[in-house]
Parts: sequence; structure tokens; C-alpha cells
Amino acid sequence: MNSGDEEQLRRLPEVEKIQVYGVRWLVLGLFVLYSAINAMQWIQFSIINDVIVKYYGVSSMWVDWTSMIYMVLYIPFVFPASYLLEKLGLRKAVIIGMLGTCIGSWIKVGAVSQDRFYIAFLGQTVVGFSQIFVLSVPARLAAVWFGPSQVSSACSIGVFGNQLGVALGFLLPPIFVSSDLTIDEMTHQFYVMYISVAAFTTVLLLAILLLFKDKPPIPPSHAALQQDSDDGGFMDSLKTLLKNRSFMLLLMAYGINVGAFYAISTLLNQIVLSYYPNASTDAGRIGLVIVVAGMMGSVCCGIVLDKYHKFKETTLIVYGFTLISMVLYTFTISKGILVVYAMSALLGFFMTGLLPVGFELAAELTYPTPEGTSAGLLNCACNALGIIFTNIYSLIFNHVNDVWANIATCLALGIGTILLAYTKSDLKRQAAQIEKNGI
Repeated sequence: MNSGDEEQLRRLPEVEKIQVYGVRWLVLGLFVLYSAINAMQWIQFSIINDVIVKYYGVSSMWVDWTSMIYMVLYIPFVFPASYLLEKLGLRKAVIIGMLGTCIGSWIKVGAVSQDRFYIAFLGQTVVGFSQIFVLSVPARLAAVWFGPSQVSSACSIGVFGNQLGVALGFLLPPIFVSSDLTIDEMTHQFYVMYISVAAFTTVLLLAILLLFKDKPPIPPSHAALQQDSDDGGFMDSLKTLLKNRSFMLLLMAYGINVGAFYAISTLLNQIVLSYYPNASTDAGRIGLVIVVAGMMGSVCCGIVLDKYHKFKETTLIVYGFTLISMVLYTFTISKGILVVYAMSALLGFFMTGLLPVGFELAAELTYPTPEGTSAGLLNCACNALGIIFTNIYSLIFNHVNDVWANIATCLALGIGTILLAYTKSDLKRQAAQIEKNGI
């Protein structure tokens, strides 16, 4: 917003300072694609663990690290990224992230040789670093561009982009490359996969440079208008969040849920192959089922939140069903591949369906703190616990079995449910909207 727009906005009567723009859907759509192409590469190697081990001659541990590098990089850089999101605005932050994703994708094109795993890992590291400009955006974009009747749905669609990318990451690599190919065939297929991703990211980068807008001339809600006028600094916002007891309880509960999802996703190929040795392609499809079901869960939860505004209640119900689904998944994984598909769909619907619900509850509990800051802290907890859970799950899986690894995950989700139950339903953003409307 330039100085002329700001002056015009100040002169408008209060009732005229709120407006939504049709271009918001284009902005959201571009972000969804950007988020998807970044998230797709997170699981790109782990889901074909056996293929990477065979082609590059590295250990499974190194393949696991291609996923965990996303989490490791996020933790120290989340606060600078949240600060930049707040200070630079959506457009510049998204362009930085998209540029990094594009560069990392092209680096991987140079990794098409059996002795170049280090180049593939370097490209993965650059793309993983760029994720810091992805995960904190959905809640902020929704609040900046969408009115109060659509903000939760818009956040859900923003998170949907990440889930879409993970789904493609599960689906496409096993289609491109399989372990029954010869080395020469693998070399060709790796090149096709890498160049396809790099070309798409380049086209998308150009589209974002041309079409992605920072924010509308006039805010879409009274809550957004109030937030625009809040001059609090980034460090003050951070201190406020750390002192918010309900937010910190949500932080831990949310982190446990997403950390468990990261662990299961990273090791899915190894888990499925331990029961069904020739089911490498099925592992990718099962991952796809988990994420597609989660997309449906996200959209359903977004609609429920926009209609009923029961943020804590919805979050707690979804979390409780996540725990139940994890218990069922634990004790049915050996009952046949079709049963695994069914239980994975149930688990995915609730476990990944929780993602936008947690963002929106955090935005309500922490208003008027910028959504990028609260989302950044949530994602920091997710990535820290994701690293811990992935390593613990891998340790138990390799030295005992997956059943005990899953039981440990169930116990962690039980703790998360208890923490969430103690979170107060202090909906500050809703209260601000109701006050402005004179209800």
C-alpha cells in the first residue's frame, strides 16, 4: 500500500474501510502452487528410499536426512523469516522463497550420476531452506486478503497447497523411478524427474513475479484493519506469544501431532516394505492416500470453523480422532495391504486435517500479533519435534519393531490431547470483529 492509498484510507468513514477483492483468489492460487512444489521435494527421496540406496550407494540414514534437512534448517531461521514476512510483506517473502526453490531444483539436475548424491543433497538443502518462506504464510495471507466469513477456509486452502505437494511427493517419484530398473534406466528417469520439477518451478517463478500481489488497497476485515495499525515490533510480538499460556499449550500439542506425521511420512517406505517386500509403489500410494484424505479433512475443518467459529472444540475433536486413528493404524498394519490403505486414509484425514485448524486457533489466541509470527513458532515446534520423533521412531523401528514405535507415537498424541484440553478458548480475533460490528 503506497502513501496515497494510506491517506485515502484514513479519510474514509469507518464503514467504508473494509473491502474484499476478486484478485485474492489468484493470489491464493499462486501461493498454493508455490507451496506445493516446495513441499513435493520434501519427501521426494525418502519415499523411494530403496531406489536412492541402490542408485547412489548411500545408507538409509542419509536418505532420511534428505527429509530431516527441511526440519533442521527451519528451526534456526524461522524467526528471521517471520521477521522478514512482517517487514517485507507477502510479495517479497514469497518471491525470495520461490527463487530459492527454483535454484535448488536446478541444482538437482546436476545430480544425475551415481557419484553425485552430494549435489542432490545440496539442491535439497537449498529447497529446504526456502521452506522458511512457505509455512508461515497461509494464516497471514488469509488474514490480509480474506474477510471474516472466508478467512478460515482461505487458510485451509493455503495449507492445502503444502498437502498437495506432499501428496505429489508420495505419488510421482515411485512412478518416475523404481528399483527394478537398470542403472542406465534409472539415470534417464532421474534426469526426467529433476528437469520436470525444475522447469515447472521456473514457470511458476515468472508467474509469481508478474501476478502475485502484496496486499489489497483496503483491508478485508476490521480485524485486519486494526492489525495494520498496530505498530508493535517483531521482538515485542515474540515476547507476547511466549507469555501466552494457552498458545504455548497449543504449540506443544500441535508440534506433537505434526512431528508424528513427519516421522511416519519419512519412514513410510521402510515401514511398508518391512511387511510387504514388493510394495515400493504401494508405499507411495499409501502416502498419497494419507495426504489426500488430509486435504479433505483440512477443507472440511475450514468450512466448519467459518460456519460455527468453534475453534478449540473443533481442534480438540480432530486431535482426539487422530489419537484413535493412530491406535487403529498401529494394530492393523499387518492385516493386509488394503487394510493399510483404509487405516492410512482415516489417519490422514484427522492428522493432517488438523494443520489449518491449529493455525486458525493460534491466530485467535494471539490476535493482534501478526499471523506469520505465531505460525512461525508453531512450525518451529513441529520441525523440532519432527526431528526428535523421526530419530526416535527410526531407532525403535530398527532395534525393536514398528509396533512399539507406533505405540510410542500413540502415547505422545495422548499427551498432546491432554495439553490441548487445558488450552483456554480465548478467541481475541472474533471478539475484535464482534466489537467493531457492534454486536
